[in-house]
This record gives sequence, structure tokens and C-alpha cells, in this order.
Amino acid sequence: MKTLILASMIAIGSLAATGCAVTSGQSSVGQYVDDATITTRVKARFADDRRVSAMRIGVETLNGTVQLSGFATTQAEKDLASSIARAVPDVRAVTNNIVVRSGTN
Repeated sequence: MKTLILASMIAIGSLAATGCAVTSGQSSVGQYVDDATITTRVKARFADDRRVSAMRIGVETLNGTVQLSGFATTQAEKDLASSIARAVPDVRAVTNNIVVRSGTN
């Protein structure tokens, strides 16, 4: 239930921040909604898995391709983030731009 609430809050925040405009390269509003749904699902799965930081890893989706960015504390966390994203329905590809950074600054 906590995940569903978090996912709903993320989806509402995403739509509020970006509006319902179709971005360049997208064919329809339906595609935009599908991409927003994928992003929300990936973030929700990150929030469910304590091995991946949903707060340090950013997720964006365009035409079914998920782009991950931000920071991981280990290579294993970076790899797991990719695996989690790939397992989400309708994800066509994952681009992992997460930087592994050990220690805190």
C-alpha cells in the first residue's frame, strides 16, 4: 500500500511538473502517459527494494527507453537498478548513466 501511495504521488508530481504536453520525438499524448507510467513503475520498484536508493537515482522515460542517472554507492547497486528497470512492463531499453561514487561528500 505504501508503494502504491508513493507511486501515485510521483505520478502526480511528474504530471504537475511537466504538464500534459507531448515532447519532441513522441508521437502522441498516449505515448507520454505510457512513458510517465513506466517512470512511475520503475521508481516504485526502487522504493520497494532497499538495495537501491530511490532518492539518489533519477529515472526518465522516452518512447519506452528508460534513462537512469544519479549516484550509486556500489557497482552492484548500479547493476541492480538496471535489472529492476528492465523488468518493468513495456520497457524497451535501459540506458544506465548512474555514476558509482563510494564515500560521502
